[in-house]
Order: sequence, then C-alpha cells, then structure tokens
Amino acid sequence: MIKAAIVEDQKILRKSLKIVIENISDIEIVGTAENGEEAIALCERENLDVLLMDIQMPVMDGVKATEEIKKRWPNIKVIILTTFQDVTYVLNALNAGAEGYILKAVDPEFLVQGIKLVYHGGSLIPQQLAKEVFGQIELSNSNSDQDLSYMNHPYDLNHQEIKVLRCLTQGLSNRDISEKMYLSLGTVKNYVSTIYSKLNVKNRSSAIIKAMEESLIGDKKY
Repeated sequence: MIKAAIVEDQKILRKSLKIVIENISDIEIVGTAENGEEAIALCERENLDVLLMDIQMPVMDGVKATEEIKKRWPNIKVIILTTFQDVTYVLNALNAGAEGYILKAVDPEFLVQGIKLVYHGGSLIPQQLAKEVFGQIELSNSNSDQDLSYMNHPYDLNHQEIKVLRCLTQGLSNRDISEKMYLSLGTVKNYVSTIYSKLNVKNRSSAIIKAMEESLIGDKKY
C-alpha cells in the first residue's frame, strides 16, 4: 500500500482530498499538514512514500519544504499541488527535486493515477500545465535555429538518448520506456544514467526541465 500525506493550508481541501483519495484507491493518507514546517515534522514521524505539496503556504512554502525534504529523505516522492495562478513557481519546485505537479482541481481518478505513476518511478508533467509553465521558454526559443541544434546533437546526446529523454518528459517510467522502445530494463536504466551525466542533472525532473528549457526534444522524429 502506498503511504501518502497531504500538505495544504486550506483545511477543507486537505480533508476533501483525503476522503476522495482513500475512497477510490488503496492509497493510505497517513497524515496531513498545513505548512512546510509541519510537512518536515510529518516526514520525521511517518515512513512516507509520496507527499502532495501545496506551493504557497504560511510559515514555510512548498518550494523550501520540498528542497529540505528531498535533501533529508530523497526517496520520498513529492507532487506539487498547484493552480494556473501558481505555475510561475512550478519550475522552482521541480528544481528543488519535486517529481511532478498537478492541478488542485484535477479529476480525482487522474490524481490517484498520478500518485501511482510517481510512486513507481515516473514523472508527472501534465501537458496542459506544461504549456503554461514552459510557454514563455518555448516562445523565446522559437526564434532560434532548432534544426541546427539537433544537427549538432546538444550535450552530445545520440538519437536513442533523445528518444529516452522524450519519454521521460511524457512521464513514462523506466519499465514503460523499455516496453515502448523494445529495450531491456537494464538498457533503459543505463540510457537514463547517461542522460543525467550528459545534461549534468541529478534526477528526472531536472532532466525534463532542461529538455524543455533548451528545446532538446522538440517534434523532430528519430
């Protein structure tokens, strides 16, 4: 059973999320918190798998809390709960180590699927929100010569590595990628490690951010 917790400063939302998640899944909500400091204390008490983390909270916000939690408990997966008004903070949260983000008003079934995806090693980057978060970045890059960047293989990524990187941005787990690309799980893990090394990043979220910021995946087919 997945053990999760909800960090949200709105009491009604905390309660409603807990009820909905537990009613439609086997995910156990073992605790709730209303700010980042309480979230850290919760991590000290409970053996958590996943944290649903609000961004804007009193005392300590979600970005600072995520950074501290990932330093102390790197195995705890963090999903940022956000609104369209908060998307400017999402990049900071992902850079702090969060595995993904999702709208607070999302369909409960999708939220449960997202929790399970992240728990099993995937990254949760909904396309609708990604357009908002990375829109300005993509706009600034649209005037650059993307074809030239691909010809030069940015960061010395080969075609297979770019394919794997594209799969990462789609939120696929290593197992999903192995099935999609007809590769062994070990081969996929090696590709992912090589991608991290070439991009000089430490996790999936950072790799996804860099891929989107620098248009490393685009729509070019390989």
